[in-house]
Amino acid sequence: MNAPQAAVTDDIDRKAVAGMLMQLFDHWKLSTEEQLDALGFATSNRAVLARYRKGEALSGSRDTLERAGHLLGIHKNLRLLFPHNRELAYAWMKTRNRAFEHRSPIDVIREFGFAGLLMVLAYLDRARGQ
Repeated sequence: MNAPQAAVTDDIDRKAVAGMLMQLFDHWKLSTEEQLDALGFATSNRAVLARYRKGEALSGSRDTLERAGHLLGIHKNLRLLFPHNRELAYAWMKTRNRAFEHRSPIDVIREFGFAGLLMVLAYLDRARGQ
């Protein structure tokens, strides 16, 4: 039995998730445009990032919440793959990778949108043997 969408988002501290994402984007050194693309927002919607940085809760839309979950999953995988090298874990998103035809993971996400996010996450899941 599926819970209604509102009940699902009630269990998530969307304010905390927004803060975690903003901190993660800083660690990954993503540009404003890269951040907006990763979250599925128009690159002209810079104000949304400013609101999240000021402590506003993440949008409750299913797309935004799923993207946030996948981005945090990417971060978790990177921390598990590189437990003793945070610099490498944080630089990985902007580093060209043969697995992505010499594009960086963030470039794959920007080019393919949600599907790109899933491609990057699946690659890391495989790298971890999941």
